[in-house]
Amino acid sequence: MKLPLAFCPLVLSTLVASKSALFGSQKTLVDNSLSVPGDNPLEFCSDPSNFILTIKNVDLDPNPPKKGNALQIKAKGNFTEKIEQDAYINLSVKYGLITLVNTKADLCEQMKEVDETCPLDGVKDFTKEVTLPKEIPPGRYTVLADVYTKDDEKVTCLKAQVAVAMF
Repeated sequence: MKLPLAFCPLVLSTLVASKSALFGSQKTLVDNSLSVPGDNPLEFCSDPSNFILTIKNVDLDPNPPKKGNALQIKAKGNFTEKIEQDAYINLSVKYGLITLVNTKADLCEQMKEVDETCPLDGVKDFTKEVTLPKEIPPGRYTVLADVYTKDDEKVTCLKAQVAVAMF
């Protein structure tokens, strides 16, 4: 299954783009100290100080995203180490307690969605636009994107908890 993870290491736009269809109204459910900088519902899974990717910001327009509309994702970050082929993303999407997606995706393949290729290093600036389906079922979703190098070193880990409204 090919996932259009627009900005995998930085969000998900990886997190947001492929599964942004899951967004609607949002609530902050976790400690703000782990919030990803910018206008987005993303949070780091843990203290990002030791992550290879330092995320400067991730902005969604509109935030919150709207079903059936375009979503623009802008993200900027710095890879403090070179990310080579065979880096990967563990992606999980749950609808309440039901797992909808639980997959391992090739990071370098996903980066092609934003016109980037591996190796990834230094400062990167991404913009991606996706159209969200109108048919997103209302409810609470949890999205987790855990990104690793080919040697299993943590690049970043992002999560979002969002509620999709009925309309």
